[in-house]
Amino acid sequence: QVQLVESGGGLVQAGGSLRLSCAASGRTFSSYAMGWFRQAPGKEREYVAAISWSGGSTYYADSVKGRFTISRDNAKNTVYLQMNSLKPEDTAVYYCAAVISELAPERDYEYDYWGQGTQVTVSS
Repeated sequence: QVQLVESGGGLVQAGGSLRLSCAASGRTFSSYAMGWFRQAPGKEREYVAAISWSGGSTYYADSVKGRFTISRDNAKNTVYLQMNSLKPEDTAVYYCAAVISELAPERDYEYDYWGQGTQVTVSS
């Protein structure tokens, strides 16, 4: 089992940057594929990015491709989401998620563990 704690959210102007972190407990972090999802008010949770257990493969939603970068440091049990060129439509609660898998799923129901979320607000 793994526990996830996100941090790094906040208020930023459009065009700005934020880096989210997701710290995981447990000694088997490197066995988990990790994902980032977000949920805006009144909308369904949507996929943002995912990374394989080794960090060798990364995947992105079209809406963030070229602006966001997912990475991980298995020595620190942490996954990151670097968000650049932020837009007001990126405003949402961002969640990290984990699953033991060789793949890096895009569907939220494929993940077993979730953090509590961190708010990102982008002002225009």
